[in-house]
Amino acid sequence: MPASGCAPAAREARRRWRRPRRRRRRRRRRRRRGWAWGWRRERCGPRNQPGLRPSSGSLAVRDHREVSKSCVVSISADVVPAPDRFDWWAQLVGREVMPVSVSSEHPERFRGTCESVALPGAKVSMFDFSAMSAVRTLAHIRRHDPEDFYLFVVHEGSIGLEQRRSLTWLGAGDMAVFDTSRPLECAFREHREQGQPIRLTLMQLPRASLPLPSDKVDRLLASRFSGRAGSGALLTQYLAGLLANAAHCGPAELPRLSAVGRDLAATFLAGRLDARDALSPETRRQALLARIDVFIEHHLGDPELRPATIAAHHHVSVRLLHQLFRDRPETVGATIRRRRLERCRADLADPRLRHRTIGEIAARWGFRHPADFSRAFRAAYGAAPSEFRSGNDARMR
Repeated sequence: MPASGCAPAAREARRRWRRPRRRRRRRRRRRRRGWAWGWRRERCGPRNQPGLRPSSGSLAVRDHREVSKSCVVSISADVVPAPDRFDWWAQLVGREVMPVSVSSEHPERFRGTCESVALPGAKVSMFDFSAMSAVRTLAHIRRHDPEDFYLFVVHEGSIGLEQRRSLTWLGAGDMAVFDTSRPLECAFREHREQGQPIRLTLMQLPRASLPLPSDKVDRLLASRFSGRAGSGALLTQYLAGLLANAAHCGPAELPRLSAVGRDLAATFLAGRLDARDALSPETRRQALLARIDVFIEHHLGDPELRPATIAAHHHVSVRLLHQLFRDRPETVGATIRRRRLERCRADLADPRLRHRTIGEIAARWGFRHPADFSRAFRAAYGAAPSEFRSGNDARMR
C-alpha cells in the first residue's frame, strides 16, 4: 500500500516540476510570434489583407518575354491586361527567384519589368516594379527550395528585409544578402516625392558554388552593406556592366564572366566576414584581376598609366602583375593601348565631338604624341584617324 500510494504523489510532483518549463516555452513561442508579426503588420500589412497572392496558382497567363539571340531575356507586365498584371508578376517571381506570397495596396495599378542574364550556374536580373510586399514561409520552402543565396543592390526606392531575426532597411546604393532556405519578409517602398518605381539588381549565388561555409554566410543575412566603395563598388560595377553588355558577348565568354562574378561576390562576402583566408588562391587571383581591370578603365586618360603604376597601386610587384596577365591573350601594356584606342575610335565616330581636334581626343585618352597615336590607330584599324573620321562623317550624311 505505501508503494502504491507513492506513485501518484511522484507523478504529481513531476507534473508540478514540468509545468513551469512548459509555461516558459509557451511564453517564448508567443514572444517570437509577436516580434515577427508586429513588424509584418507594421511594414508588410497583415497576412489576410486584400491583394495577398501566392506566387504560383491557377491563373493561366502566358509568359510574355522578349528573348534576344544572346543570353539576355527581357520580361514586361505591360503586355498583360491591367487586372491580371499583379497575379502574373506573382507567378513570375515564383519562377524566376523563389515561391513567395506577395501583396500590394494598389494591385490594379501595378507595373513591372525584368531583364535577366543567364550565366552558367547563375543568373543576374534587374527588376523595376511598383510598391509591394513579399513573404516566404516554411510552406513555400517545403514546396520548392533552390538552396541559393541572393545578393542584391538597391538602385531606387527603399527595401525592408527581415530574415533570421534580423531586420534592416536599405536605400539606393546599399546591398544585402538573403537565403532561400529560410523564411523572410520584404517590404518594397517607392519614394513618393520622386514617383519612381523600385529598381534593384539581383545576383543568384548557388550555395554549392560559394567557397565559404554556409553557416558563416548566414551571419550576413538581412544586414546592410555599402555598394559605393571597395569590393562592394567593384561588384556593383560588374553587375551594371554585365547587364549592359551581355548581349554583345559570345557563348564562349559566359563561363568566364560567371566565374568572375562569383569570385567578386565571394571576395565581398569574405571581406564582410573577415574570412579572406577561406577563399581559394584562384578566387583571390580573379578578384585581384577584376580590381586591376577597373583601375585601368578609370585611369585610361592618365599618360602615366603603366605596369609599374598599376602594380604599386595594388601593392604587388611588376613581375606578379605580368604573371596575372599570362593566361590572357594580351599583356598589360597591350590591354591599356587597346582600350585607349577603342575610346579614341568611339570619340572620333561621335558627331557631338566633331569640334574636338584629333590631337585633343588622343590626349584625352593618354596619348602624349599625335604621331605615335596615328601609327597605333592605323595599325589597329587600317586607316589614319583623319581618314576614319572623314569616312564616318560621310556615312552619317
